[in-house]
Amino acid sequence: MSDQPDAKIIRSSSLGEELNDKECRTLAGIMRVQHLNDNQQLVGEGENDNALFLLAKGELAVLSRVEEQDVVVYRMKVGECAGTRAFVDRTARKATLRSIGDSVVYSLKPADFESLLESDPHLVYTVMRALFRITHANLMRMNQESQQLSNYISKTHGRY
Repeated sequence: MSDQPDAKIIRSSSLGEELNDKECRTLAGIMRVQHLNDNQQLVGEGENDNALFLLAKGELAVLSRVEEQDVVVYRMKVGECAGTRAFVDRTARKATLRSIGDSVVYSLKPADFESLLESDPHLVYTVMRALFRITHANLMRMNQESQQLSNYISKTHGRY
């Protein structure tokens, strides 16, 4: 894979669902490519890196710190994004992202994205809609998992 993001990968991702080819090329022009080796950390919990990440190749583990250990809470697949909250709110990371095998990640810095506000406001609006959809889908998945866990515990009267 090259050091230039592929607009076709962006187009087929959760971020590019509503974007046309030209908009994907524009976005590719401001994104950066990061190549990760197996078990290499992309970003750590608590860091102030506010980039949005798009998994272009491979797999990423989303890890949360529990009792001094990193626990995998989700395994990202190609086309998924991470870091929507940090990207929008500019707050510290709530999870660690680590490569499972070799991976390629496209990253987008908030300042680079905001540089499109005047030149391509429709693109900015459409990406923000995508970020809302991604965040909402994550919330719905977490709610479903929480409900399943609650059902499991309730049905066995807390014996698990």
